[in-house]
Amino acid sequence: MLDFLNTSPGPHNGQPVRVAGELPQHARAAMLMVHGRGASAQDILSLAGQLDQPGFVYFAPQASGDTWYPNRFLVPLDQNEPWLSSALAFVGEVLGYIGAAGIPPERTMLLGFSQGACLTLEFAARHARRYAGLVGLSGALIGPDGTPRDYPGSLSATPVFLGCSETDFHVPKERVLQTAEVLEQLGGKVSTRLYPNLGHTVNQDELDFVRAMMQPLIARG
Repeated sequence: MLDFLNTSPGPHNGQPVRVAGELPQHARAAMLMVHGRGASAQDILSLAGQLDQPGFVYFAPQASGDTWYPNRFLVPLDQNEPWLSSALAFVGEVLGYIGAAGIPPERTMLLGFSQGACLTLEFAARHARRYAGLVGLSGALIGPDGTPRDYPGSLSATPVFLGCSETDFHVPKERVLQTAEVLEQLGGKVSTRLYPNLGHTVNQDELDFVRAMMQPLIARG
């Protein structure tokens, strides 16, 4: 399947989007997958094989230099500019491309891991509407403690899954729980699982949960 290039402005301009799975015109649903720091679009696409669900087309944008923004997600927002705004615009462009291919947000899941999870969750909060599903694996909303979270819009009962280690060095569990609260206030149907003794990785329970989120979309066609 042909990939395409990001045309939104900023540091991520011209970066590719990898596409896998069904052809968009034949797919019953889509998943937008956002990789973590130091990883690649191809890395996050490998999860598609582990999820092993028919009827999905997968879109994975590639960050410039394999990094969406240079500093930790906990620092003041301006310290990650202009990369953060460019990354958010990139995600929006991919979502627009998916819609133009005939798959609306109501049939599109957004999934991210680590830095990609932070970016995915922040995008969905800033552009709240009904999505097919929202998955943040080892991530949380971006910005330091005390960042205003008065996002407009509503997730309109979007299924949301947050999974993370209880002792993740990069993502404090308190921030995961705060993120769950914000997304619930935005109207999301949030499920949160914190795992003891889990590294900064994706486990089988998380994959099983995401697979269960995907199955109703296939059943509905």
